[in-house]
Amino acid sequence: MPTPIICVADPLRHFAEAFRGCFTKRQWKYFVTVLLALVQCEARHTLTALLRTVGEPVSLSGLSRFLSRASWSPEAVAALGLTRFRHQMAPAVAVEHQRQRAQRPHRPGRPTATQVTGYLIVDDSVHEKPKGNAMAGLGRHFSPTDHRIVTGHVLVTGLYRLLGRRCPLPVSLYRQEAVCRREGVPFASKVDLALALIEQFEPVPDTHTHLLIDSWYHNRKLSRAARQRGWDVSGGVKGNRMLRQVDGEGNRTWVRLAAYAAQLPPEQFEEARWPGADGGRRVYVHAVRTRVKGLGARQVLITLPERNAPLSQARYFASTRCEASIEELLQVLSYRWAVEVLFEDYKDLLGSDQYQVTSAAALVRYWTLIACLASFLDEQRAQQEEASGIPITWGEVRRDLQRQHCRNLLTWLEHQFRTGATVEALYERLAA
Repeated sequence: MPTPIICVADPLRHFAEAFRGCFTKRQWKYFVTVLLALVQCEARHTLTALLRTVGEPVSLSGLSRFLSRASWSPEAVAALGLTRFRHQMAPAVAVEHQRQRAQRPHRPGRPTATQVTGYLIVDDSVHEKPKGNAMAGLGRHFSPTDHRIVTGHVLVTGLYRLLGRRCPLPVSLYRQEAVCRREGVPFASKVDLALALIEQFEPVPDTHTHLLIDSWYHNRKLSRAARQRGWDVSGGVKGNRMLRQVDGEGNRTWVRLAAYAAQLPPEQFEEARWPGADGGRRVYVHAVRTRVKGLGARQVLITLPERNAPLSQARYFASTRCEASIEELLQVLSYRWAVEVLFEDYKDLLGSDQYQVTSAAALVRYWTLIACLASFLDEQRAQQEEASGIPITWGEVRRDLQRQHCRNLLTWLEHQFRTGATVEALYERLAA
């Protein structure tokens, strides 16, 4: 049964109120409609299916105009979401600094400065649209999930992880150079979009930021941008990277990372555990502190699933934290998986790849509203975890909201019947 806006759960209503200044009165109604529909919809998240879950007189053409041409700014919505996150996390950061100071050992000299680290994770995700010929921005992209080239859109975004909380970052649509020429828009590479995200990002005050990226984004441009802001950088690198090797006589040469790994005997790899929710998995790691061409001083990690595994199974990582232990670096590198979980939730939970909008502006706005709802789900997840002491997922938060909406709907129907409403009148309203 469709759910009227009046039945929205209190937490979601209060969250939507915080964004009222980004919209006109009419636009705000569409904003709440989309948030409620994304929570309630269990079918494919097309605009028609979204409207069917909300019992309000909102037209499909009106929703299309809200996403494509209405005068609201997705940048303003995303910026307000980040501001809200910073305000929420500032007290928690202060408490963490105080906790570290209380546990700091008393010794002569200047005490070690406390540090709270937030992790900025940047990545992209392919959204396959095999039948979207009329859609703008459509290109041919390699899908790591399917291991093939598909027709679709590429979402470039990031995730900010701090003290157990996650904040989705602004979204961008990547278009290939040929697509940009065809549509008459300026070309920006994935690296350019990631660079803009890094340069515009403002972390929570009194925190240190650590940028986590995969091998596609681990290059000179992004590393320099991060280092200029005093951030650390860690992530995967490709085996064709050149690293400096020093022999016993002090001679320096450059060697490919894969070639360096090939000459290592098995005993050079030490056993460690790659962290995970299930206790982690065993890996064998070789660490070397050196310089990587184009990146500078790095601690390089080479991992294998077994000591005698073939080189084709090796994975390579590099980090500016040259003095960190292997265990510390593996823990940091494992945090990058959070962005993969984000993309999975975007697609499976909120239908970020099920849209049927045709313009690039509407697509970015639709993704922005999904990111906005995702930030709300994480707020509720953190609150419920603190109250219950057990891990909670966004899916469980969404199901709890659905139960609240169902309860509110039954209460509203009872009130309508008690005040003389007829079945026919309520049917006409909810079936509109």
